[in-house]
Amino acid sequence: MNGARPQRGFSLLEVIAAIMLLAIAFTALMKVASASINLTHNAAEHSEAAMWARSLLDSAFVGEPVKPGSRSGRFNPQYRWQLDVTPWNQAGPALPGAPLQLYQLDLAVSWGPSAHPRSAHFRTLRLGGPVLANDAQASP
Repeated sequence: MNGARPQRGFSLLEVIAAIMLLAIAFTALMKVASASINLTHNAAEHSEAAMWARSLLDSAFVGEPVKPGSRSGRFNPQYRWQLDVTPWNQAGPALPGAPLQLYQLDLAVSWGPSAHPRSAHFRTLRLGGPVLANDAQASP
C-alpha cells in the first residue's frame, strides 16, 4: 500500500487569522495598560497635592493669629494654592466678646496646564481669637 499521507499543519489562512487575533488582543492589552498608567499618574498627582495641602493646613497660623481673608502662592513650579479663611459658626454669628472663634480654612490646590488645570479642595476648621471689627470689614 503506497497511499499518500495527508499533510499536517496550518494553512496560510489559519496562520493569518491567528496573527490577526493576536494583534487585536495585543492592542486591547496596550490600551488597558495605558489607562492603568494614566490612572496611576493621576493618583500620584492627587497624593502629592494632598501632601502639600496637609503641610500647609497643619502649619497655617501656628505662629500668628488666625485672620480672615485670602492668600495664594506656589508650593513648587507645578502646584499652586489659594487659601480662603472665613469665620465659622454653625449656630449663627459669634457672640460679641467671645474669647474664641472657629475659622473655616478652604484650600484649593491646582496643578497642570492653565488651559486644563487639575485641582483638589480641602477644608478644615481652626480655633482662633475673636473676629475684630477691622477684620470683619476687610473680609468680603
